[in-house]
Amino acid sequence: MPHITRESLMPLEAYARARAALRIEVMAHKKNRMVELGDHVTLIFEDEKTMRYQIQEMLRAERTFEEAGIQDELDAYNPLVPDGTNWKATMMIQYSDPDARKIALEKLKGIEDRVWVQVAGQPQVFAIADEDMERENEDKTSAVHFLRFELDAASIAAARSGSPIHMGIDLDAYRVEARALAENIRAALVVDLS
Repeated sequence: MPHITRESLMPLEAYARARAALRIEVMAHKKNRMVELGDHVTLIFEDEKTMRYQIQEMLRAERTFEEAGIQDELDAYNPLVPDGTNWKATMMIQYSDPDARKIALEKLKGIEDRVWVQVAGQPQVFAIADEDMERENEDKTSAVHFLRFELDAASIAAARSGSPIHMGIDLDAYRVEARALAENIRAALVVDLS
């Protein structure tokens, strides 16, 4: 998978003109890459398009136009672009009530390592979480994690051939039994394996 380069980004002025249309396009794109696991966990499977949008948004928000600042954003977000053998996702733990969220994040320590995918009858693949930095401390987990699901050749071949993809969470405090991904999401994720 190609990584995003400085040369491929839009200058701030051009991005400002195209931003409204790009936002609509990216939000529609993300709908095919979003998986809800239970009532409080959502995964958004990232790709080049979602990360390009995120970089452009960060550059806009921070009014960054210097090479070093642009490179910092590229270095931060390019690792979240899948490379053909994996899926990468942003996992969000969402509770509308702040007190309930605080209690839940204490109970859900380790959840980021217990999210799994499974293609057809292949073995479950558990997430490799937060490779950039630790997002959990001795008291609680974070509300946001970055996950990578590294697939073997058999799982990749099965996914490409149209086999179903299941996901779940294997944590006593928040168990989500295997659920098959909708066809639009399965098809979007297979694109990441090319």
